Amino acid sequence: MSMVSPILALRDDLRGLVRLLAHTIHYTLHGKREKGALVAQMYAIGNRSAFFLSVSMGFIGMIMVFQSGMQAAHVVPDYTMLGPFYIKMLVRDLAASIGAMPLATRVGAGIAAELGTMKVTDQIDALRMCSAEPIDYLLVPRFWASVVMSLVLLVWAGFVALMAGMFTAHAVFDVNYHTFVDFRMVSIGDLVTGVAKCLAYGAAIPIVSAYRGFNAFGGAEGVGRATTDAVVHSTLAIILLNFFLSGVGYFVFPE
Repeated sequence: MSMVSPILALRDDLRGLVRLLAHTIHYTLHGKREKGALVAQMYAIGNRSAFFLSVSMGFIGMIMVFQSGMQAAHVVPDYTMLGPFYIKMLVRDLAASIGAMPLATRVGAGIAAELGTMKVTDQIDALRMCSAEPIDYLLVPRFWASVVMSLVLLVWAGFVALMAGMFTAHAVFDVNYHTFVDFRMVSIGDLVTGVAKCLAYGAAIPIVSAYRGFNAFGGAEGVGRATTDAVVHSTLAIILLNFFLSGVGYFVFPE
């Protein structure tokens, strides 16, 4: 019985997420939203996440290049391929997948907390009484703002990680800047896979977080629980999407 319950809960959650995504797409095409809501959400998601994401990816880029260089020194003391390999991994996977993790904590928690608070204080029911559809009014602007700004932010995060890695390689391993910044190993498949991951993560974070927020109950404790679940499940969604999209990417664009 203890094994059946989590499976049933997972099944219900998956159904709920698919239903919420379908409603979001429906109201994107047929809904009526408040003017300026999308721009406001793009500012909230994009501008307010830029510094946090830049700092995170800067340090991650330095750590990755430093550790890769130290390992390479034990095998072949030649750092000419350190940059091309790092840039290829950055474009195909690391910029999107690692950058999406801190993005999920900030954006996902914010969406779940806002919608969860509205749910437990009956503001969402009040919207329905005013003939306003909560998904159209609350989720659709957040969804598309997250998709657009996630792509912008994760591309920027990749650039920050590239710059941080380049300076680290030069300072620690004396690698010339022009030698490090070498895109010869980056293919169209790498670029397409990386962009697809950015868009998929940008769509998954608001859907998972809004689902938790819309289903919050129990006052302040329920909002806290919904916020925690949103961060955990958004991170899990990123990991699962990374696995799926990486497999599809390597199948469609073989090395």
